[in-house]
Amino acid sequence: MANVLVVEDDTDVASLLRHVLVGVGHEVEVAHDGGAGLAAAYAHHPDLVILDWMMPIKTGIEVCAALRADPDFERTRIMMITARSSPQDLARAEAAGADDYLVKPFMPRDLRARVQSLFDRD
Repeated sequence: MANVLVVEDDTDVASLLRHVLVGVGHEVEVAHDGGAGLAAAYAHHPDLVILDWMMPIKTGIEVCAALRADPDFERTRIMMITARSSPQDLARAEAAGADDYLVKPFMPRDLRARVQSLFDRD
């Protein structure tokens, strides 16, 4: 399937994301802060990066914008996953280059469907 990078500082949420994505056949790497997530993206060139918004070192928005500024990540899909849910937050994530946005708490089936939808866009 796909190579997915999860960047999430909450270890329980990171474990859930990993479990759900591995369960449908994806290979998953996990980083627990924005700086480590950006380094992991450059090291692994994932097909999908799932970013928490509020993290130490660099926010998910900062990581998203950095990846979108690099042509090597033009085809990499980026999903923000966060408790922030205002229309302004959605617009900010979109402006940074996020392809999708999932609000916490979420159901595993919703995560699976959204991830599949991102890969079906090709």
